Amino acid sequence: MSAIDADAHVIECEATFDHLDPEYHDLKPRVMVQRTEDVVLMDNEGRQPQREFWVIDGRVHPKEGNIGHNTSKESREMSSIAARLRHMDALEIDVQVLYPTVFLRAWTDDPTVEYAICKAYNRWMASIWTAAPDRLRWVVMPPLLSMGKVGEELRFAKENGAVGVFLRGIECEMQLNNPYFRRLYELGEELDLAMCLHSGNGSLTHHEIYKGGGLARGKLPVVAAFSELLFSGLPARFPKLRWGFIEVSAEWLPYVWNDMELRYRRKGKRVPESLLADNNFYIACQVTDDLERILPLAGPGQLVIGTDYGHHDTSTEIKALRLMRDGGRVAAAAADRILGDNARALYGL
Repeated sequence: MSAIDADAHVIECEATFDHLDPEYHDLKPRVMVQRTEDVVLMDNEGRQPQREFWVIDGRVHPKEGNIGHNTSKESREMSSIAARLRHMDALEIDVQVLYPTVFLRAWTDDPTVEYAICKAYNRWMASIWTAAPDRLRWVVMPPLLSMGKVGEELRFAKENGAVGVFLRGIECEMQLNNPYFRRLYELGEELDLAMCLHSGNGSLTHHEIYKGGGLARGKLPVVAAFSELLFSGLPARFPKLRWGFIEVSAEWLPYVWNDMELRYRRKGKRVPESLLADNNFYIACQVTDDLERILPLAGPGQLVIGTDYGHHDTSTEIKALRLMRDGGRVAAAAADRILGDNARALYGL
């Protein structure tokens, strides 16, 4: 049985942005190192001192916060693909789907900056995929502030190993059911790329309001997007499109399900038991989730699991796939589907 890590990460480094087009050289993100004698700043959740920061479009973002100590620098920054593959072998992982790190937060409202940096990131990821095309797949960064340029990036990405489109719970200061994103979803269907709603926030305003709280800032917007997409009926308008809800656990599903049942009841309707499958919705669970309660709601084909490789936060479990398979959390058949078949379905592998 193959094991697919549905949520692994790369940690961007300065080499990531060596792929910038020459005309955008002045926009290159840079790393600022704080001197030890300076007052030490904390990361957004006060977890640890920060010594390194990204400077992107005049804004400062923590760099080494949320980086785990159970991965090597060369493997998480992809300077050695061989090191990454060796670690995957040790963890008994056949395929990883790679997500960004610095882009989990809002980082610019300038369309030119966004396009230049997204394009550079996507070229970096394509070069990584080329080195291990059967084992390292990835999600593309779409320049959503320039919707006319999204097609070229998605087509390039599809030709170079991408299996999904990176989205956060809020994008461009809008909900994801806004008609503004219609072209994106049309392209997703055309190119067979999943829409991957990952923990994070693309709103500068919302990010500042919840600057100190990861739950409200990064995770709850994805849960809200799940509900809003369903009630708007948008997935039914794009029946071939697959949707992933990544790195937000699945513990919220019973609460949202209950909320939907109450709302449906007011209209004299019932929530279909196959709601997630009917809408091509997939949720990345965690080994700490109450899977005995969640599986009947989600259905056998709609849960996947990831390690959050490279990070150190509430979603991180480097041995998640092994624990799912060997930990007795669910029946063996269900574990097999979560580890393999479901992830293959979500990402079109």
